[in-house]
Amino acid sequence: MSDPCTALCILGGSAEGPILALSEGLSFWGGVDPATGRIIDVHHPQHGADLSGAVVLMPTSRGSCSGSGVVLALALAGRAPAALVFSDAEDVATLGAVVAAEMFGRSLPVLRLPPAQYAVVSAKAFARITEQEIVADDVTIPLYPPRGMTLDLSPQDRAMLAGEAGEAARQAMRILVAMAHQGAAEALTDVTRAHIDGCIYAGPANLVFAEAMEALGARVVVPTTTNAISVDRENWQRQGVPAGFGEPAARLADAYVRMGCRPTFTCAPYLLDDAPEAGDAIGWSESNAVIFANSVLGARTAKHPDFLDLCIAVTGRAPLTGPYLDAERRARRVIDVDLPEGADAAFWPLLGYLAGQASPDRIPLLRGLAKAGPSRDDLKALCAAFGTTSAAPMLHVDGITPEAAGAAAPDASRTSLTRADLAMGWRHLNGGPEEVDLVALGSPHASLEECRAFAAALAGRRRHASMAAIVTAGREVIAAAEADGTLARLRVSGVEMIPDLCWCSISRPVFPAGAKTVVTTSGKYAHYGPGLSGCAVRLATLDDCAEALVTGRVPARLPEWLS
Repeated sequence: MSDPCTALCILGGSAEGPILALSEGLSFWGGVDPATGRIIDVHHPQHGADLSGAVVLMPTSRGSCSGSGVVLALALAGRAPAALVFSDAEDVATLGAVVAAEMFGRSLPVLRLPPAQYAVVSAKAFARITEQEIVADDVTIPLYPPRGMTLDLSPQDRAMLAGEAGEAARQAMRILVAMAHQGAAEALTDVTRAHIDGCIYAGPANLVFAEAMEALGARVVVPTTTNAISVDRENWQRQGVPAGFGEPAARLADAYVRMGCRPTFTCAPYLLDDAPEAGDAIGWSESNAVIFANSVLGARTAKHPDFLDLCIAVTGRAPLTGPYLDAERRARRVIDVDLPEGADAAFWPLLGYLAGQASPDRIPLLRGLAKAGPSRDDLKALCAAFGTTSAAPMLHVDGITPEAAGAAAPDASRTSLTRADLAMGWRHLNGGPEEVDLVALGSPHASLEECRAFAAALAGRRRHASMAAIVTAGREVIAAAEADGTLARLRVSGVEMIPDLCWCSISRPVFPAGAKTVVTTSGKYAHYGPGLSGCAVRLATLDDCAEALVTGRVPARLPEWLS
């Protein structure tokens, strides 16, 4: 294993530029504009900063697995950072840099510095990087390659590396081996299924990668589902989506289907009938799905970046590291939660968001929640919001999730979330104009139970003339909602249900052109929405979303259980 006190050259190359030290981790997807390189995450302390051409330092990335696609897009467009420097392990941005170098000849050095050296470089103004060293102003730090464990490849792995299974499998295995080495994996492991997040059209780079792999003959070898995409695949033309966006987004989805992926187009694959079971080793991408699979289902998957997901699906193999290993599933932080009496569904996205902030770089154990009795949808909201603010691939909830008993490591640090913390967090996410234009539900994709609950909250009331409401959901959920009458009830109230795309990939004109203020029950979308849409996005209860739809307004206020 690599020495934690050694400055490591994870991905080599030469670069120089001004140092931009970020005070906290960043999700490249939803946090960085791939066309300009500027930080668009309005909640990030360095919102508006330009990463292009800078030697960018951050502890590690966080949030979406799609960040690798943004890094590749920046590299192909000439807007990438000069180099990326981390102090902790990092996979998502690193994978984007690996693919840029491996498949497209674009160099983007990636370094990992020990905390003391990272702090020294963070305080400097300019850095120059070679294969052997980083020179930051007057400080020179030697760089070494990760020593890691010797990677124990099976005969089948070696055959794929030699090209015996075709050029696509060879390329996929080269990328897997590179990521296994930088993650100090001892071996690769079989997976029973995969889930592709790279089918979302974050920009031309995603399409370039997919079509390049297809041209090499890529075909999946394990059952593989597809994440939400960027258009309603069958209706985008009728919806008025410009061909310049709709055509490449549809081409991207089609490429993955031709490579053998199942056209599920949902960011909540755990809602499908064939969800994985406890102990299953799987190769999933999409941050909320990874966290739900590990935490709630007890399956095992790392938080695989986009592009690595296809490499896993094409080979059936993944680096044996992170949450695949018992020791890496332990909780390194214990968070005691002051559970409010009468807390409803809105509590869980708030809790996930704050728990991620309290544990941005390690798996937590949440305590004090056993009597809450959360539903599957509550845990879905918890996991999605947690994945927005934390880089950790899972969490434990004492008395609720399957591996929580004894999950805390002996040296786990401790903190708490009080009622005051919850109230402050709610005010932060709920604040905004009283007049509302749009209700946004389904991030992650709504379940049938959530659709029924919204229909019940509306109780047949009609939408206000100035309002719109959209629920994004998987195809199977929409079919079930149509079969049991829920879809008809929602339509009476003016609610539209849309398949295939999710709020984090929805664009105008499907996103109503005149909308300025949005309410949502999603902690994930409350975070990403402002940067993605340019709108004010407020976290709200389901009842407040219903009130907003029928009246056109809802004041910023605490839920009853926090009042």
